[in-house]
Formats: sequence, structure tokens, C-alpha cells
Amino acid sequence: MTDNLCLQAHVRAIDDCNQRGGRMLSLIDLIDAGTVDVPLAAYLAAAMRGGASLLVGARPGGAGKTAVMCALLNFLPDHTAIRAVGSRAVLAEGRRDARPGDTCYLAHEIGAGPYYAYLWGSDARDFFELAARGHIIASNLHADTLAETDAQLCRDNSVAPAHLAAVTLKLYLRVERARDWSRKHRVSHVYESDGTRDRLLWRWDAEDDTHQRQDNASTRVTPADEQTWAEFLTALRHRDARRIEDVRRAVLKF
Repeated sequence: MTDNLCLQAHVRAIDDCNQRGGRMLSLIDLIDAGTVDVPLAAYLAAAMRGGASLLVGARPGGAGKTAVMCALLNFLPDHTAIRAVGSRAVLAEGRRDARPGDTCYLAHEIGAGPYYAYLWGSDARDFFELAARGHIIASNLHADTLAETDAQLCRDNSVAPAHLAAVTLKLYLRVERARDWSRKHRVSHVYESDGTRDRLLWRWDAEDDTHQRQDNASTRVTPADEQTWAEFLTALRHRDARRIEDVRRAVLKF
């Protein structure tokens, strides 16, 4: 497949997640909206470029889970194709896939609804097993904390704790009313797993509306990586390059 066809397939897979119409938001849009700041965005971009799996949580609908998930999928490795898990056949193929990293298996949501690429029960268990096998997976769910995530997945769906621990990044969102009654969407907590336990790396301070790095050091992203991607994102903002396809094209050339 040519580079242009790969780009088109990538953008199409992200657009297929669009449930609310309009343009899908990029990481540049999320920085401008304050959902993340540049240092946090740079860390997340670097982690995704390294082949991280991703789970985005927020209990209320409309919090921006899908927007954040898709904006970060734009930073997958060059050779990684996005494949929606729309059937059990895809899960079965994933279990036979002997080339971890070539495909990002995408569940539109961990939920019991009868919707395309929504997973629950045995399908959810098989999905998270893919992460334990070394594959990249991505999804979102209605949970505000790690404890709620564990309860929904490991208790309600019998996902093996070790399989959940194989998901590298777990992000949680908060939505609050600003003084002008607009809604602020913020990534409130970012956890990184080393494969056995999750450590809090970033936390949003609601009082001063800043994202603060915690004492835990990343095992996947170096300070030099973060600086490199911070410069890249800053340059895109200066160019006003913010469409999903424009950002992905710049990533592939970087």
C-alpha cells in the first residue's frame, strides 16, 4: 500500500469513530482548548509513537473520550494500521497475529450496547488479551478512576488483571463549568503501566487549571523525547496545522 493510501486508511478509521458530526479534533485542537497542555501532549505523543496501548475513561457521555483517543491514535508508529474490532472474527485474527505492532486493534467503546465495535463480556476479555500478547489496543469506557475501571473490566467482565495491566496508558477526563458557564474538558489523570502496575504520571490541578507532572518517572518516554515532540507540536500550532490528516502527514514526515 502506498504512503498516500495508508494515510487515507488511517484518517478513515479515525473518522469512523465520529459520533457527533463535524471535524474530528486533533491534538493541536486539544492543546488550544486546554484539554492538555504542550508538555503533557508531548509526553502522550511520544508514548504513542513508541507503540503504547491506550484506554480513555470518563463516566459521563460527551466528556471527550473518543476525541482524545482518536487525537492520540494519530501518533501511532508509521507502519501501524488501525483495525476496528467489529466482529469476533477480528478478535480471532488478532489472537493469531504473530506480528505485534503492525495493527492497532480499536474498540469504539467498552460497553454492552448493540453498536459497532462495542465490546462486552467474552469479547472484552479477548480484546484485552491482545494487549497481553503484545498487540496495541485502544478504547474508551465510562469510568472516572482506576478503581472504577478495574471494577467494570475485571469484576463485571472478568478481564484478567494482568491483561488490563498490559495497557500502557490510562487517561481520565473531567468536565467542569467555567465561570462563563462554558464547559472545560480536561485530562485529569494519566497513568503509565510498566506491565504490572499503574503509576500516576500527570494530574490536573483544578484550582489553577494546570497539568502537573508527578514524581513518578516514565519508563517509556525520555525527557529528550518529550522536548522533541513539544517542539514538533509547537511548530504545528504556529502553522495552524490541525486537521487530523494534516497532523498525521506531518508525523509521518517527522
